[in-house]
Amino acid sequence: MAASVIETCHVACSANRAPNVVSWGRGGLIAFGSCNSVCLYDPQEGRVVGLLNGHTGRVNAVRWVHRTENAPECHLVSGGSDSRLILWEAQHGKFIQSVECKGHTAAVCAVDAVYTEDSKVLVASSASDSTVRLWLCSDDKDAECLHIVSFAGFMMDVSLALLPGSKVPVLACGGDDCKVHLYAQANGQLQKVMMLQGHEDWVRGVEWTSAGAELLLASCSQDSLIRVWRLCAKSGTDTRAEDDHTIIKMKEDVFEVKDRGITSEFAASLETVLAGHENWVYGVHWHPPVYKGGELQQPLCLLSASMDKTMIIWAPEEASGVWVEQVRVGEVGGNTLGFYGCQMSPDGAMIVAHAFQGALHLWCKDHHNEGEWRPGVVVSGHFDVVQDLSWDPEGEFILTVGSDQTTRLFTPWKKQNNKEITWHEISRPQIHGYDMQCLAMVGRFQFVSGADEKVLRVFQAPRNFVENFATISGASKEKLLTTSDAASLPEGASTPALGLSNKAVFQGGLVPKNNKEEEQFNSISDQYQESYFHPLILTGTVKLRHHLFPKKLFNL
Repeated sequence: MAASVIETCHVACSANRAPNVVSWGRGGLIAFGSCNSVCLYDPQEGRVVGLLNGHTGRVNAVRWVHRTENAPECHLVSGGSDSRLILWEAQHGKFIQSVECKGHTAAVCAVDAVYTEDSKVLVASSASDSTVRLWLCSDDKDAECLHIVSFAGFMMDVSLALLPGSKVPVLACGGDDCKVHLYAQANGQLQKVMMLQGHEDWVRGVEWTSAGAELLLASCSQDSLIRVWRLCAKSGTDTRAEDDHTIIKMKEDVFEVKDRGITSEFAASLETVLAGHENWVYGVHWHPPVYKGGELQQPLCLLSASMDKTMIIWAPEEASGVWVEQVRVGEVGGNTLGFYGCQMSPDGAMIVAHAFQGALHLWCKDHHNEGEWRPGVVVSGHFDVVQDLSWDPEGEFILTVGSDQTTRLFTPWKKQNNKEITWHEISRPQIHGYDMQCLAMVGRFQFVSGADEKVLRVFQAPRNFVENFATISGASKEKLLTTSDAASLPEGASTPALGLSNKAVFQGGLVPKNNKEEEQFNSISDQYQESYFHPLILTGTVKLRHHLFPKKLFNL
């Protein structure tokens, strides 16, 4: 008898609470750290397609190693709280651990990498030991630490690129001294060539991009501002132009780089300052290069994410060249914190942010309405330890509880005109104030949960949830309502204004009572009606995950 084949149907996970933990590759895969693993998520398929296990501590930084021809990446770099860096390499459709870099004495918080001219991988890393290290990884599974730069404080982010018109690597480091430090590797030495000043608080993110014969560096800070710097090679004509005082231009800082007996001059200047966020800006990301007319071109488009719970797409106007805000998306209201970082899809049609609580937020460009973006469905999961789980007696969904104080329900989503079935989180029946510890199903749509305060609570699904569950899972609504004792099911659940628990709402409580006695108010509070439950019926496909996830669909 042949052995049964076991395959992974669904991985429920969230991103770690770190700014540099998400990276979107040119091949379409989103790599992000979740606990001690690196997850490879395919937004087109809507599921996690791979897990890379190698770290023994939390993964804090993940970066794809982009190729110059904009092809799908073959290498991925990750750094963790175990003080290690791991270079992953694609072989036969899977990523395996290729090289391990050891040397840091504290948690790695930022990584970046580029290819050298001899196809080796040059990796830069920053750690909590106040050092930035430069590594050279070769094909023989060997990693050499080339340089160690020590700082008095911490470098929050690093970014690598090649200087214009040369193969000389340039490293940008942004740290808690409010400055951006530039280093160039020439003749086997890592030299500090410049220090960019202007930010008034910690620099949280830096990223290079190539724009023709120039480099653009974006830096973001806790001062809520984004600065874009321009780095270009100087020529003899540029030197003569400096003597012409009739030309109005930004002040340039010039530095020299000597490599292989050739001295080259480069100039750095401030391109623009972008003000639009109202809180710390944690991440900036350039639009990936795209092919137009058979040539690889770099769109001048910048994405930023902030703790004000918004992402902004910036671009210069065609007429004036002034950088302005093009698109703003994000969360409104609630008691959650903002975004830790952002990434953009290879074609720029989708953007993703990861939040403080680990949730991924995806927006897709609406091709029918120009300038509009729509929220998309993305993978989700607990952002702390999963303590218990329980299957539905019929095996159609699964309930989980975790130390993140939530109870979550996962079920397959059967889309119309699509044979492929994917699992998704469709409800959070319980959002608690204590860490959840245990769970047990006592019926088809009933469960008991316990938390740290040692109180057991019994929850029952209302009719509105059962109807929506049937729409999503493709199950028979009539069969579910019959087996669920439909006569005793409440219509829904609502939370009183000064209450903490969901209360059942039955058929008679769907609409407010209207009689003459209620028109005679006894107090000021009587003038304002209690909020009533309004059924949410899903038709066809799930509209937005934001409409469904926050709803407390179970009653106590």
